[in-house]
Amino acid sequence: MSINDTICNITSTNCTICKLDIPQLLGYSPLFLLGFLINGAALRAFIATRHSWTDTHIYMLNLNIADFSLILFLIFRIYDAFFCLAKTYLCTFLINIHFLNMYASIFTTSAISVQRYLTIRFPLHARSWRRKKQVAFAVCLAIWIFVIMACVILRKNNYPENLWTCFERCKNIPFHTWAVMSLVFIGFLSPLLIVVFCSSQIILIFLKEAVKSEEMKNIVGIVTANMIVFIVCYTPIHIAFVADLFDELPPNWMCEKLPIHRYLLVSEWIASSNCCFDSISYYFLLKDFYLKENITRAISSFAPHLSAKQQSVSGLQQQRQTLSTY
Repeated sequence: MSINDTICNITSTNCTICKLDIPQLLGYSPLFLLGFLINGAALRAFIATRHSWTDTHIYMLNLNIADFSLILFLIFRIYDAFFCLAKTYLCTFLINIHFLNMYASIFTTSAISVQRYLTIRFPLHARSWRRKKQVAFAVCLAIWIFVIMACVILRKNNYPENLWTCFERCKNIPFHTWAVMSLVFIGFLSPLLIVVFCSSQIILIFLKEAVKSEEMKNIVGIVTANMIVFIVCYTPIHIAFVADLFDELPPNWMCEKLPIHRYLLVSEWIASSNCCFDSISYYFLLKDFYLKENITRAISSFAPHLSAKQQSVSGLQQQRQTLSTY
């Protein structure tokens, strides 16, 4: 690779770099709206039930925070589709925040899978375990420390001089091989093996039960859906990372959307959509919380009518007591 190949020089091309990006706009706008509503509803439920949190709630909240943070910063990507953000250290920060939250979500999902497996595989021991909430908090804190350290180590790869646009790296400056392999093996394959193993074991345990309750069937469905969503959402982007290492650039790469590059952009959107599908994990929490809230609202709406009837009944009773004294 020559020296010129390691420099992202956009001044030597006549290609239009800054233009309205319709696919990015159409892809991320509904994702932002849907993700904001779902994760906002989940966060509200978590805050409202904070007095009854278990270790499961702590893991779920950590997943919700990672997903919600990623969703909130998508507004910059939507803005970039309209007006093209200048390549500054803000772009470096936004790229790092995006992948920081993505890998925090990946590691938290694998931690939830382990916690579910241990609870279901060893139910008697799980009841006697102490400090479960403290352990859950420590695990979540360790996840954030690890992903933040990884972003600090890899931050120079996304410095402004290495960017083609605010959210795209220069195609002629690939990631270091060791960095890509670290992301693939540590950031994806290891959590993938954990999620698949724990989820399949949970499913097998429940399938062996002679009597299957409705709740048991729901748990099997949720665990299966979580495993499928994890595989579907995160596999494409890591395939794209590896494929990008071996992609040969044509001379006119500045003016063309290369197949691998298109695939990378689509896989980034698929990975981001996981923020909406993670709501499957919150199914029971959201179902119970909003069911109770609807019941409370229904009761409160009838309360004035009930109180009026109670007052009329008590008034009649007082009249009868008054008449009976005579």
